[in-house]
Amino acid sequence: MYMDTVVVAGILTVGLMVAFLGGVGYFIWNDSHKADKKKG
Repeated sequence: MYMDTVVVAGILTVGLMVAFLGGVGYFIWNDSHKADKKKG
């Protein structure tokens, strides 16, 4: 498979977006669970 610069840049951009959104989503999920424990 021929990898063009544009293809590599596109895959890298999508990968960074997914990683960023996943990290933010995990942080929010983790934070909400901590808040639930405090409420008891």
